[in-house]
This record gives sequence, structure tokens and C-alpha cells, in this order.
Amino acid sequence: MNRISKYFFIATIVLFCLMGAYAHAEQSFPERHGLVNDFANVLEPDILEKVNSVTSELLAKTQIPVVVVTMPEIGDADYTDYANRLYEKWGIGKKGEDKGVLIFLTVKERKLRIEVGYGLEGTIPDGLAGEIRDKYMIPYLKQNKFGEGLLNGTTAAALIIAKASGVELTGYTQVSRPQSKKNSRFSILPIIFIIIFLFIGGRRGGMLWLLLPLLMGGGGYRGNDRTGSGFGGFGGFGGGGGGFGGFGGGMSGGGGAGGSF
Repeated sequence: MNRISKYFFIATIVLFCLMGAYAHAEQSFPERHGLVNDFANVLEPDILEKVNSVTSELLAKTQIPVVVVTMPEIGDADYTDYANRLYEKWGIGKKGEDKGVLIFLTVKERKLRIEVGYGLEGTIPDGLAGEIRDKYMIPYLKQNKFGEGLLNGTTAAALIIAKASGVELTGYTQVSRPQSKKNSRFSILPIIFIIIFLFIGGRRGGMLWLLLPLLMGGGGYRGNDRTGSGFGGFGGFGGGGGGFGGFGGGMSGGGGAGGSF
């Protein structure tokens, strides 16, 4: 009896393993429709055009694809594993070169993943992917500004790849960050100080009006980071060639960055 129970237990474990492997293998993925795949319908037409523009230009000049995917939900799947297997399923990047990036967002689960192919892990290491995520995407995604966040992240990745490839992107190349509320408060401090000094100094404080433009210009937040001045000084790399392609069996080993928003 104990022997039969033992065999039954082993058979049950094997069955569950086979069922898990089958479910893993049979999970369906959507078909790719170009470089931008907005299955969740969160990209406004003007932003969709900009994302298409920057990814298409990069692919034409470097043959390196940056693919954007939004999903309404992915059920019980782990978002990191899903993105990794979707990358492999679509064969992002040329086989053997494995140069590509998948920017993946699932709306219901509120998860973001920047999946980097083997061949680009030196160009976009995990730390840099995390910087793109934290500084240029998450602040927008937390406000449900999915289009702005995805456009920002896509452009940042494209500019990094372009610079490493020795080419210049001439289309949309702006990378911005939302204004910091904390920093914006500091911009009014000079005015407060001037008002205090005027009340205290009376007529003698009149000289402080001459300092008003200087003080107002010397403090406060400097605005959004822009290409060529903020995000690593991209721009002006010189010309470059290339062609279309970029798909056909690329692989990713899980490099990149992800998280909740």
C-alpha cells in the first residue's frame, strides 16, 4: 500500500510539472504589427506618430529595433517573464546579433519592463535602463500619462543607441521630465526675501529692486531636460548609414529594468 501511494505521489508531481510546461509553451502572444503595438489603445494619435517616427528612423539608420508594446492586461503571468518570452517570440533583433529593445507596459497590472537584448547590454546596462525608467517614464505613468511616458522612454533609448552607433537622429529627439514641485517652490524664495527686506529697510531697501531680475533669474527650477542639454548631451554625432531589418531571431537574457508605477 505504501508503495502504491509512493508511485501515485510521484505520478501526480510529474503530471503537474507537465501541465505547467504545457501551459507555459501554449501561452499565446499577439502578432506584431510593426514597431509600435498599442494593444491597450493608450497612445494618442500625435504621440503614436512621434513614437513611430523615432523608432523607424533608428531602425533605418542602425537596423536596431526599439519595439513598444502596450497590453490591457496579462492575467496571472509574471510581467518580466512575459516580456522576455514575447521578445523571443517576436525575434526582436537579428539572429546572432541580438540587438534590440522591448518597451513593454501592461495597464491593469500597472507594470513596466524595458527588456534589452544580449547585444545591447553593454550599451544599455541595467543601471541605465533603470534610470530611463525612473526619471523619464515612471513620473508620467503614475499620472496615467501613458503616451508621454512611453514616448520619453522610447526616445531616450533610441538616442543612446544612436550615439553608440555613431549616427544622428534628425526627427523627434526630445526627452523631458515633469517639473519638480519641490524645486518649483524655491523659485519664489528670492521674491519673499525682497519683500521682507523692503519692509525692513524702508527707503534704503529701494536699491534691492535693482537686484530683483538677478535674484529671480538665479533661483528655481530650470525646466525640462532636453536633448543636447539634459539627458547625457545627445545630438550632433555625425552622419550614418544603415537600412531596414532588425528582426529574425534576436534573444534577450533578461537584461534591462522593470517595476510598478
